[in-house]
Amino acid sequence: MATSSARRISLGQAESGLIESETIEGLGPVEWTKIDEPVSHGLSEFLLKAESVMAEGHGVLVNTDEAGTIFVTNFRLVFLSEESREVTALGTIPLATIEKFNKIVVKQQSGIRQTEKTPTRRLLQVTGKDMRIILFSFRPRTKQRRAVFNALLRWTRPASIWDLYAFSCGPCRYSDTNPKVRLVNEYYRLLGMGSLGSSIGHIEDGLFKLSNDWWRISDVNASYNMCPTYPFALLVPKAIRDKDLLKACTFRARCRLPVISWCDIRTGAVLARSSQPLVGLMMNMRSNADENLVGALCTRFSNGKEGRRKLYIADARPRKNALANGAMGGGSESSSNYFQSEIVFFGIDNIHAMRESLVRLRDYLDTHGTTSSDGMSSFLRNGGWTWGVGNLSSMSASVSTLGDSGWLQHIQNVLAGSAWIAARVALESASMLVHCSDGWDRTTQLVALASLLLDPYYRTINGFQALVEKDWLAFGHPFSDRAGMPPSLSGTGTMPLELSRHSSTPNISSSSSSLRQLSVSLSTTSQPPVASSNTQHSNNYSPIFLQWIDCVSQLLRMYPFAFEFSSAFLVDLLDCVLSCRFGNFLCNNENERERAGVFEASACLWMHLADMRGASEGTSHVHYNLFYNPSKHDGPLLPPAAALAPTLWPQFHLRWSCPAEAQSGEIEAKCRSMMDKYSELQKAKDLAERNAREITTTVESLTADLINESQVSNSTLALARKASMENSSIKRAIESLGCRVHVSAADDIEDYPASSPTETVSVGSGDDGKTDMSVSIAVAEDNDHLPGNPSNRICELCPLWTPDGGCRWPDAGCARVRSQFVGLKANYDAFDRLSINDGYFQPES
Repeated sequence: MATSSARRISLGQAESGLIESETIEGLGPVEWTKIDEPVSHGLSEFLLKAESVMAEGHGVLVNTDEAGTIFVTNFRLVFLSEESREVTALGTIPLATIEKFNKIVVKQQSGIRQTEKTPTRRLLQVTGKDMRIILFSFRPRTKQRRAVFNALLRWTRPASIWDLYAFSCGPCRYSDTNPKVRLVNEYYRLLGMGSLGSSIGHIEDGLFKLSNDWWRISDVNASYNMCPTYPFALLVPKAIRDKDLLKACTFRARCRLPVISWCDIRTGAVLARSSQPLVGLMMNMRSNADENLVGALCTRFSNGKEGRRKLYIADARPRKNALANGAMGGGSESSSNYFQSEIVFFGIDNIHAMRESLVRLRDYLDTHGTTSSDGMSSFLRNGGWTWGVGNLSSMSASVSTLGDSGWLQHIQNVLAGSAWIAARVALESASMLVHCSDGWDRTTQLVALASLLLDPYYRTINGFQALVEKDWLAFGHPFSDRAGMPPSLSGTGTMPLELSRHSSTPNISSSSSSLRQLSVSLSTTSQPPVASSNTQHSNNYSPIFLQWIDCVSQLLRMYPFAFEFSSAFLVDLLDCVLSCRFGNFLCNNENERERAGVFEASACLWMHLADMRGASEGTSHVHYNLFYNPSKHDGPLLPPAAALAPTLWPQFHLRWSCPAEAQSGEIEAKCRSMMDKYSELQKAKDLAERNAREITTTVESLTADLINESQVSNSTLALARKASMENSSIKRAIESLGCRVHVSAADDIEDYPASSPTETVSVGSGDDGKTDMSVSIAVAEDNDHLPGNPSNRICELCPLWTPDGGCRWPDAGCARVRSQFVGLKANYDAFDRLSINDGYFQPES
């Protein structure tokens, strides 16, 4: 273990600038996969719009011991696995997400009898802002590492903001509203005018300045002359005039005067924000305009209660830090100067403490992770099951096992402060003024998190977007500085947007210095120092927004039914922000984005996320929380102090160092898997029901056809029976005349054989004269000489013959013989009118 520990220290210090002469034992040779041909052609299917390859090199991803090709594009560093021919997620990182990268040279351990020069391994270590540390090893005696390093140096530090990929891929193809319009619409919602909608035309014409009984929307900062880091529209007390706002802003740091961020339309309580007051070294400076403005936040109670509501002034800083700022003209308020007020200090550390805390947490996770960049000292990567001093579950619950990073303690402080603010506003209907030093870091964290606790709308996907755009973007959180994004505007508004280049001064500890001195003294060859690069690194870099999203994830864990969005939505949001792929979070404030025209020239992050969700049906996308139940938490969330014990956020903190732990045992993942199966079954059920409905419709149609056919058949059978009776009647009638009768179909009358000369008569049936059947009647040849032939006296022989020459057969025709057919046309319905005495037919025997 001594060797492993020594190796871990060396690689860890390499981030701060090792020299190539360092010898690190315990690193075996890498088994290289021979790659004869470049695989650039295999990357084309993975490239995004307007993404192009700038450099490439063949190497091994040490974290997973996987060989492949490393590409540097104008947007990201891509690792294409040689085995799977797929892009590896761990080895692929957007260039803007890279915090720093270093070249490391490691001497491998030589054999006892080996006489050749000690071989070296050439490594490239890339540290990301998203909690990953990845290590690439390159083929020796090639210039591939140099090519990749130089490309990273060029494209992670572009000369102009317009060289960013966000502007190469062009604006969003989806129609979207302007951020100013969305801000005004959110103000309308807070004023109780949610049914109204603004437009860019209304804003340009100044028609958005509406008000209610307590508050109004002011355009005093429309040109950003009063406060360059505030939005163009401000929500202020109705009783305060614009000229009073101009006076009050001079008493606050950077002119960030107290303005309303959230208000309760039912009670009249407000949540306001500002920067620190400029009370001076003796803490005795005052401003009547500022005191009147703060006092106007405390409106009278809306329920008829006597007096005015209480005012809390929440200072996010430790008390000693607030007092120390007095030396620079800052400080904190005095409760005696503000009506019915109380000052509270939350003791949240500054941006530098947050930055160092996250670095320690990232190093700790990389040390012990299953995909650690340091394979020798990683317990989990070598088959272990502990994180150094505890199992995985206890690691998540214990702060002490996180390498004394202090990250979870900072998270708890922000959560506790926000919960306290929300409780005072919700339970006491008190008004709250929150500030820190400049009012754009800790102030934003507390105000935005307290608003999330107070307002259920902000716990929906659309509401969360409105919250981020209002409190983080519109109110000037300096994303360009805090997230290490290039660049911020420099100089006048007519100057081009250039990167703020900062000198790269790595933080080298005393142990690192002594280690370097020891390595140099043991080195027998003179080699130049290793090159390193801290991209966009400055003293202002700090993961403030990342920390706030972490706090939101803690609330999501505590209240799984209260949020429409899931943890995956928060992870994707962070990745988009850190990647600089979209223009929403570029620059430091609304003024800079407006001057640069960022919104018109780049894609929109919110539309990209909406497009991801739009590809799925309903709420089945991973961005939606399966447990969301808006009726269960339709009011403020007020977590007790005991519930504010944070844990690691596995979906973000552990996804690179221990991917299996980030997903295993996750209830949401299991439920989502069950929901996917349920969705498939539901689709199959819907398809079966649709097929059943189609079959039912077909059966009903066939049944109706059968019924119709049955009716036609019955009608035909009735007609057939009637025709049969008619045939029998005609047959007997004609046979009574001494004729032989054959009844057949009309088409085979001619085929009726005759043994003797016959004559055929077509006999019709029915009043309309249409022929229903044909009757073939064989009539004997007219032999007058035959005795007893009754043909000449056919009528006289008919029983219906009357003595007066008439016929009792209704509508009967005359019978004619002698080589002619006998034609009979009778109305057979008349038979029913004949009496029994007129009956002609005898019953058949």
